[in-house]
Amino acid sequence: MNDPRPASARFPLDPPPDPLPALARRLRALPPSLGPVRLVAVDGHAGSGKTTFGARLAAALGGAPVLHLDDLATHEELFGWVGRLAEGVLTPFARGEAARYRAYDWVARRFAEERELPAAPVVLVEGVGAGRRALRPHLACLMWMELANENSWERGQLRDGPGLTEFWDGWKRAEVEHFTVDPTRPYAELLILQGEEGYEVLPGPRQLP
Repeated sequence: MNDPRPASARFPLDPPPDPLPALARRLRALPPSLGPVRLVAVDGHAGSGKTTFGARLAAALGGAPVLHLDDLATHEELFGWVGRLAEGVLTPFARGEAARYRAYDWVARRFAEERELPAAPVVLVEGVGAGRRALRPHLACLMWMELANENSWERGQLRDGPGLTEFWDGWKRAEVEHFTVDPTRPYAELLILQGEEGYEVLPGPRQLP
């Protein structure tokens, strides 16, 4: 008697292998880009999954430090954090020293406790604008979360709820303005696609050697 189930149900396929361990090995093999550090950027539209992907990649790297650009931005300066990044992170890393910076409290609307990031072999920086022009000379690798802005923003707004609608309206205008004058995707070595069963890593417009 013929089995009416589709072949995929009768002969289930193994899940695709997790690409993050191989990506981690690839990143460790890159030459340092800032003092002893391989600074790796994860950029993309707000809500595209950068923070979650960064956390999983950091775990694959054995606990690599992660800098969240939300800690350097403010309500008044959504993209005006380059000076704080240079002073607190880039300059110390170039000397082989730990980075120190004050993290912004988005509820209290002020900078709060000081945080420290070691000058580890690989350090991730994630956030909208992580691949901007001012940072690219210091990066060992630039990755872009491949999700259209409309889908990303919808995901972000669902995550944050209706209470932040006004903030999101202002954010979308600021993000469009930023990427119009300082785009990231054309300079990404890798594109990251998130699917139902994990991530897919694809060559970007500027591929890694």
